[in-house]
Amino acid sequence: MRIIQSFKTPLFLIVAMGIAAHALAADKELKSVGLTVGDLGNPFFVQIAHGVAAKSKEYNPAVKITSLSSNYDIKEQARQMKDFVSSGVDLIILGAANSKAVASSVKHAKSRGVIVVAVDVGAEGGVDATVMSDNKQAGEQAGQYIVDKLHGKGQVVIVNGQPVTSVRDRVAGVLSVFKKNPEIKVLSQNQDAGGTTEGGERVMSDLLTSYRHLDAVFAVNDPTAIGCDLAGRKAKRTEFFIVGVDGSPEAVGAMKQKESLFEATSAQDPYLMAQKAVEVGYNILQGKKPEETSILIPVKLITRDNVSAYSGWTR
Repeated sequence: MRIIQSFKTPLFLIVAMGIAAHALAADKELKSVGLTVGDLGNPFFVQIAHGVAAKSKEYNPAVKITSLSSNYDIKEQARQMKDFVSSGVDLIILGAANSKAVASSVKHAKSRGVIVVAVDVGAEGGVDATVMSDNKQAGEQAGQYIVDKLHGKGQVVIVNGQPVTSVRDRVAGVLSVFKKNPEIKVLSQNQDAGGTTEGGERVMSDLLTSYRHLDAVFAVNDPTAIGCDLAGRKAKRTEFFIVGVDGSPEAVGAMKQKESLFEATSAQDPYLMAQKAVEVGYNILQGKKPEETSILIPVKLITRDNVSAYSGWTR
Protein backbone atom coordinates (compact mmCIF):
# COMPACT_ATOMS: atom_id res chain seq x y z
CA MET A 1 0.00 0.00 0.00
CA ARG A 2 1.29 3.44 -0.96
CA ILE A 3 0.73 6.02 1.77
CA ILE A 4 0.52 9.67 0.73
CA GLN A 5 0.92 12.24 3.46
CA SER A 6 -0.13 15.84 3.10
CA PHE A 7 1.66 18.67 4.87
CA LYS A 8 0.47 22.24 5.00
CA THR A 9 3.06 25.00 5.29
CA PRO A 10 2.11 28.59 6.17
CA LEU A 11 2.30 30.96 3.19
CA PHE A 12 4.71 33.35 4.91
CA LEU A 13 7.11 30.47 5.52
CA ILE A 14 6.95 29.39 1.88
CA VAL A 15 7.78 32.94 0.79
CA ALA A 16 10.61 33.16 3.29
CA MET A 17 12.01 29.84 2.12
CA GLY A 18 11.82 30.99 -1.50
CA ILE A 19 13.70 34.19 -0.74
CA ALA A 20 16.34 32.27 1.16
CA ALA A 21 16.74 29.77 -1.64
CA HIS A 22 17.13 32.58 -4.16
CA ALA A 23 19.74 34.25 -1.99
CA LEU A 24 21.68 31.00 -1.70
CA ALA A 25 21.50 30.40 -5.45
CA ALA A 26 22.83 33.89 -6.19
CA ASP A 27 25.52 33.81 -3.49
CA LYS A 28 28.30 32.18 -5.52
CA GLU A 29 30.91 34.90 -5.68
CA LEU A 30 33.37 35.06 -8.56
CA LYS A 31 36.58 35.28 -6.56
CA SER A 32 39.29 34.29 -9.01
CA VAL A 33 39.66 34.08 -12.80
CA GLY A 34 42.55 32.67 -14.82
CA LEU A 35 43.13 33.69 -18.44
CA THR A 36 45.62 32.00 -20.74
CA VAL A 37 45.94 33.08 -24.38
CA GLY A 38 48.38 32.64 -27.23
CA ASP A 39 50.34 35.88 -27.19
CA LEU A 40 49.81 38.96 -25.05
CA GLY A 41 52.17 40.78 -27.39
CA ASN A 42 49.34 40.66 -29.93
CA PRO A 43 46.92 43.61 -29.47
CA PHE A 44 44.02 41.24 -30.13
CA PHE A 45 44.80 39.23 -27.01
CA VAL A 46 45.46 42.37 -24.99
CA GLN A 47 41.86 43.36 -25.77
CA ILE A 48 40.68 39.93 -24.63
CA ALA A 49 42.53 40.44 -21.34
CA HIS A 50 40.92 43.87 -20.90
CA GLY A 51 37.48 42.43 -21.66
CA VAL A 52 37.91 39.59 -19.16
CA ALA A 53 39.04 42.00 -16.45
CA ALA A 54 36.26 44.53 -17.04
CA LYS A 55 33.46 41.98 -17.04
CA SER A 56 34.83 40.05 -14.06
CA LYS A 57 34.99 43.25 -12.02
CA GLU A 58 31.34 43.95 -12.80
CA TYR A 59 30.50 40.82 -10.83
CA ASN A 60 33.08 41.37 -8.09
CA PRO A 61 35.28 44.49 -7.94
CA ALA A 62 37.72 42.57 -5.73
CA VAL A 63 38.05 39.58 -8.08
CA LYS A 64 41.58 38.26 -8.59
CA ILE A 65 42.50 38.03 -12.28
CA THR A 66 45.61 36.32 -13.62
CA SER A 67 46.32 36.85 -17.32
CA LEU A 68 49.09 34.81 -18.93
CA SER A 69 50.57 34.27 -22.37
CA SER A 70 51.33 30.72 -23.46
CA ASN A 71 53.34 31.94 -26.45
CA TYR A 72 51.58 29.13 -28.31
CA ASP A 73 53.53 26.57 -26.26
CA ILE A 74 51.09 23.83 -25.26
CA LYS A 75 53.37 22.58 -22.47
CA GLU A 76 53.54 26.07 -21.00
CA GLN A 77 49.77 26.40 -21.26
CA ALA A 78 49.33 23.05 -19.50
CA ARG A 79 51.50 24.34 -16.63
CA GLN A 80 49.49 27.54 -16.48
CA MET A 81 46.19 25.70 -16.30
CA LYS A 82 47.51 23.34 -13.63
CA ASP A 83 48.60 26.36 -11.58
CA PHE A 84 45.19 27.97 -12.04
CA VAL A 85 43.51 24.84 -10.68
CA SER A 86 45.95 24.57 -7.76
CA SER A 87 45.35 28.20 -6.82
CA GLY A 88 41.60 27.61 -6.66
CA VAL A 89 40.27 29.73 -9.52
CA ASP A 90 36.53 29.64 -10.14
CA LEU A 91 36.79 30.20 -13.88
CA ILE A 92 39.37 29.65 -16.60
CA ILE A 93 39.04 31.60 -19.84
CA LEU A 94 41.04 29.57 -22.34
CA GLY A 95 42.52 30.70 -25.63
CA ALA A 96 43.99 27.35 -26.61
CA ALA A 97 47.52 27.12 -27.99
CA ASN A 98 46.50 23.85 -29.64
CA SER A 99 42.82 22.92 -29.80
CA LYS A 100 43.42 19.16 -29.53
CA ALA A 101 46.49 19.00 -27.30
CA VAL A 102 44.88 21.13 -24.58
CA ALA A 103 42.23 18.45 -23.94
CA SER A 104 44.01 16.81 -20.99
CA SER A 105 44.39 20.17 -19.23
CA VAL A 106 40.71 20.92 -19.74
CA LYS A 107 39.74 17.51 -18.35
CA HIS A 108 41.96 18.05 -15.30
CA ALA A 109 40.40 21.44 -14.58
CA LYS A 110 36.89 20.07 -15.01
CA SER A 111 37.63 17.14 -12.69
CA ARG A 112 38.49 19.67 -9.97
CA GLY A 113 35.24 21.56 -10.44
CA VAL A 114 36.67 24.52 -12.34
CA ILE A 115 34.54 26.11 -15.07
CA VAL A 116 36.37 26.35 -18.40
CA VAL A 117 35.15 28.62 -21.20
CA ALA A 118 37.06 28.62 -24.48
CA VAL A 119 37.48 32.01 -26.13
CA ASP A 120 38.55 32.89 -29.68
CA VAL A 121 39.33 29.24 -30.53
CA GLY A 122 37.67 25.93 -29.76
CA ALA A 123 39.21 23.46 -27.32
CA GLU A 124 38.72 19.74 -26.82
CA GLY A 125 38.36 18.05 -23.45
CA GLY A 126 34.83 19.08 -22.55
CA VAL A 127 34.85 22.84 -22.05
CA ASP A 128 31.66 24.28 -20.58
CA ALA A 129 31.19 26.66 -23.51
CA THR A 130 32.98 28.29 -26.42
CA VAL A 131 32.72 31.95 -27.43
CA MET A 132 34.40 32.98 -30.66
CA SER A 133 34.01 34.85 -33.90
CA ASP A 134 32.36 33.18 -36.85
CA ASN A 135 35.72 32.27 -38.34
CA LYS A 136 34.34 30.46 -41.34
CA GLN A 137 32.45 33.65 -42.19
CA ALA A 138 35.69 35.60 -41.80
CA GLY A 139 37.40 33.35 -44.32
CA GLU A 140 34.46 33.51 -46.70
CA GLN A 141 34.39 37.31 -46.58
CA ALA A 142 38.12 37.48 -47.27
CA GLY A 143 37.88 34.94 -50.07
CA GLN A 144 35.01 36.73 -51.77
CA TYR A 145 36.87 40.04 -51.59
CA ILE A 146 39.88 38.43 -53.27
CA VAL A 147 37.75 36.80 -55.97
CA ASP A 148 35.89 40.02 -56.71
CA LYS A 149 39.07 42.09 -56.79
CA LEU A 150 40.71 39.64 -59.19
CA HIS A 151 37.57 39.18 -61.29
CA GLY A 152 37.71 35.46 -60.57
CA LYS A 153 41.20 34.80 -61.92
CA GLY A 154 44.63 34.92 -60.29
CA GLN A 155 47.42 33.32 -58.29
CA VAL A 156 46.95 33.33 -54.53
CA VAL A 157 48.85 32.15 -51.46
CA ILE A 158 47.47 31.49 -47.98
CA VAL A 159 49.79 32.24 -45.07
CA ASN A 160 48.59 29.80 -42.45
CA GLY A 161 48.91 29.66 -38.67
CA GLN A 162 48.62 27.65 -35.49
CA PRO A 163 46.77 24.31 -35.17
CA VAL A 164 43.65 25.83 -33.64
CA THR A 165 40.03 25.79 -34.74
CA SER A 166 39.80 29.48 -35.57
CA VAL A 167 42.66 29.28 -38.05
CA ARG A 168 41.38 26.05 -39.59
CA ASP A 169 37.90 27.55 -39.98
CA ARG A 170 39.23 30.71 -41.64
CA VAL A 171 41.25 28.70 -44.12
CA ALA A 172 38.29 26.40 -44.78
CA GLY A 173 36.10 29.45 -45.37
CA VAL A 174 38.44 31.09 -47.85
CA LEU A 175 39.06 27.81 -49.69
CA SER A 176 35.33 27.18 -49.99
CA VAL A 177 35.03 30.41 -51.97
CA PHE A 178 38.08 29.70 -54.10
CA LYS A 179 36.75 26.25 -55.02
CA LYS A 180 33.75 27.92 -56.64
CA ASN A 181 36.15 29.90 -58.80
CA PRO A 182 38.41 27.42 -60.60
CA GLU A 183 40.59 30.11 -62.17
CA ILE A 184 41.79 31.14 -58.71
CA LYS A 185 44.99 29.13 -58.29
CA VAL A 186 46.17 28.52 -54.70
CA LEU A 187 49.94 28.12 -54.95
CA SER A 188 50.61 27.57 -51.23
CA GLN A 189 48.37 27.08 -48.19
CA ASN A 190 50.30 25.17 -45.51
CA GLN A 191 53.07 27.55 -44.44
CA ASP A 192 52.70 28.27 -40.69
CA ALA A 193 53.69 31.81 -39.75
CA GLY A 194 52.80 31.28 -36.10
CA GLY A 195 50.30 34.12 -36.02
CA THR A 196 53.02 36.75 -35.62
CA THR A 197 54.37 39.67 -37.62
CA GLU A 198 57.85 38.15 -37.59
CA GLY A 199 56.48 34.83 -38.82
CA GLY A 200 54.45 36.53 -41.52
CA GLU A 201 57.48 38.38 -42.81
CA ARG A 202 59.60 35.21 -42.78
CA VAL A 203 57.05 33.02 -44.57
CA MET A 204 56.16 35.72 -47.08
CA SER A 205 59.82 36.30 -47.91
CA ASP A 206 60.18 32.60 -48.71
CA LEU A 207 57.02 32.62 -50.83
CA LEU A 208 58.22 35.63 -52.80
CA THR A 209 61.42 33.75 -53.55
CA SER A 210 59.44 30.70 -54.69
CA TYR A 211 56.90 32.52 -56.86
CA ARG A 212 57.75 35.21 -59.37
CA HIS A 213 54.22 36.54 -59.55
CA LEU A 214 51.37 36.67 -57.03
CA ASP A 215 48.03 38.40 -57.22
CA ALA A 216 46.74 38.13 -53.65
CA VAL A 217 47.62 36.90 -50.16
CA PHE A 218 45.25 35.69 -47.46
CA ALA A 219 46.83 35.88 -44.01
CA VAL A 220 45.04 34.15 -41.13
CA ASN A 221 45.34 37.16 -38.82
CA ASP A 222 46.38 40.80 -38.94
CA PRO A 223 49.85 40.43 -37.36
CA THR A 224 50.67 37.86 -40.05
CA ALA A 225 49.29 40.19 -42.72
CA ILE A 226 51.43 43.06 -41.42
CA GLY A 227 54.48 40.81 -41.72
CA CYS A 228 53.52 39.87 -45.27
CA ASP A 229 53.20 43.56 -46.10
CA LEU A 230 56.68 44.25 -44.73
CA ALA A 231 58.17 41.40 -46.75
CA GLY A 232 56.53 42.55 -49.95
CA ARG A 233 57.69 46.12 -49.60
CA LYS A 234 61.24 45.10 -48.65
CA ALA A 235 61.41 42.88 -51.73
CA LYS A 236 59.91 45.68 -53.85
CA ARG A 237 57.14 43.33 -54.89
CA THR A 238 53.96 45.34 -55.17
CA GLU A 239 51.95 43.36 -57.70
CA PHE A 240 49.72 41.73 -55.07
CA PHE A 241 47.38 42.76 -52.25
CA ILE A 242 46.84 41.31 -48.77
CA VAL A 243 43.71 40.43 -46.79
CA GLY A 244 43.81 39.57 -43.08
CA VAL A 245 41.51 38.84 -40.16
CA ASP A 246 41.05 40.83 -36.91
CA GLY A 247 40.26 44.46 -37.67
CA SER A 248 43.14 45.57 -35.48
CA PRO A 249 44.33 49.18 -35.11
CA GLU A 250 47.54 48.17 -36.88
CA ALA A 251 45.56 46.85 -39.84
CA VAL A 252 43.52 50.04 -40.00
CA GLY A 253 46.71 52.09 -39.97
CA ALA A 254 48.21 50.01 -42.76
CA MET A 255 45.12 50.25 -44.95
CA LYS A 256 45.26 54.03 -44.68
CA GLN A 257 48.82 54.08 -46.06
CA LYS A 258 48.96 54.38 -49.84
CA GLU A 259 52.16 52.34 -50.12
CA SER A 260 50.78 49.45 -48.06
CA LEU A 261 49.69 46.21 -49.75
CA PHE A 262 47.17 45.57 -46.95
CA GLU A 263 43.69 46.14 -48.43
CA ALA A 264 41.09 44.38 -46.27
CA THR A 265 40.47 42.56 -42.99
CA SER A 266 37.53 40.66 -41.51
CA ALA A 267 37.02 42.50 -38.24
CA GLN A 268 36.46 40.71 -34.96
CA ASP A 269 35.64 42.25 -31.58
CA PRO A 270 37.93 40.63 -29.00
CA TYR A 271 36.78 42.83 -26.11
CA LEU A 272 33.12 41.93 -26.65
CA MET A 273 34.05 38.28 -27.16
CA ALA A 274 35.92 38.16 -23.86
CA GLN A 275 33.11 39.86 -21.97
CA LYS A 276 30.64 37.33 -23.32
CA ALA A 277 32.92 34.47 -22.28
CA VAL A 278 33.05 35.75 -18.70
CA GLU A 279 29.29 36.32 -18.67
CA VAL A 280 28.68 32.74 -19.76
CA GLY A 281 31.16 31.43 -17.20
CA TYR A 282 29.61 33.46 -14.40
CA ASN A 283 26.13 32.24 -15.28
CA ILE A 284 27.36 28.65 -15.19
CA LEU A 285 28.81 29.35 -11.74
CA GLN A 286 25.30 30.36 -10.71
CA GLY A 287 23.90 27.11 -12.10
CA LYS A 288 22.60 28.64 -15.33
CA LYS A 289 23.87 26.68 -18.30
CA PRO A 290 23.79 28.42 -21.70
CA GLU A 291 21.16 27.36 -24.20
CA GLU A 292 23.93 27.02 -26.77
CA THR A 293 27.41 25.91 -25.72
CA SER A 294 28.96 27.31 -28.91
CA ILE A 295 28.42 31.04 -29.37
CA LEU A 296 29.51 32.63 -32.64
CA ILE A 297 29.96 36.38 -33.02
CA PRO A 298 29.55 37.78 -36.57
CA VAL A 299 32.46 39.53 -38.29
CA LYS A 300 32.51 42.45 -40.72
CA LEU A 301 34.74 43.02 -43.72
CA ILE A 302 36.70 46.25 -43.52
CA THR A 303 38.30 47.53 -46.73
CA ARG A 304 40.02 50.66 -47.91
CA ASP A 305 36.64 51.82 -49.16
CA ASN A 306 34.93 51.73 -45.75
CA VAL A 307 37.81 51.91 -43.26
CA SER A 308 37.17 55.60 -42.55
CA ALA A 309 33.75 54.68 -41.14
CA TYR A 310 35.07 51.78 -39.06
CA SER A 311 35.02 52.61 -35.35
CA GLY A 312 37.38 49.80 -34.41
CA TRP A 313 37.23 47.34 -31.54
CA THR A 314 34.77 48.03 -28.72
CA ARG A 315 37.42 49.23 -26.29
